[in-house]
Amino acid sequence: MAIERTLSIIKPDATEGSHIGDILGMVEKAGLKIIAMKMMHLSQAQAEAFYAVHAERPFFGELTEFMRRSPVVVSVLEGENAVATYREVMGATNPANADEGTIRKAFAKDVGENSVHGSDSQENAAIEIAFFFPASQLP
Repeated sequence: MAIERTLSIIKPDATEGSHIGDILGMVEKAGLKIIAMKMMHLSQAQAEAFYAVHAERPFFGELTEFMRRSPVVVSVLEGENAVATYREVMGATNPANADEGTIRKAFAKDVGENSVHGSDSQENAAIEIAFFFPASQLP
């Protein structure tokens, strides 16, 4: 098995609901190590740049507004098959379809406010990590 890194964002609905500690506990229980973390308010430019892949979709404005609503916790996770492991811990995008014991089943409000983001591939993980963390901030 390969040691990988992936990006995690604890989204505004989860920070507003005081679920940061619970979510980080689930991450660590899954065997993922948190190697970098920061809490921040995304600017409009940051939210639009990070979600640029969705710029043509009808929900883009709502998504970027939501991501700027309250602070987010951005972290780099490391572990065996980190991308797939974290996606399993997150659960399905729609919390109604998420398995019991997943972050989204426990904390997400709906498909739009689904508590967490995680990279969907190793390639995107590298891009997303670099978006928030310069190499000097990583071990």
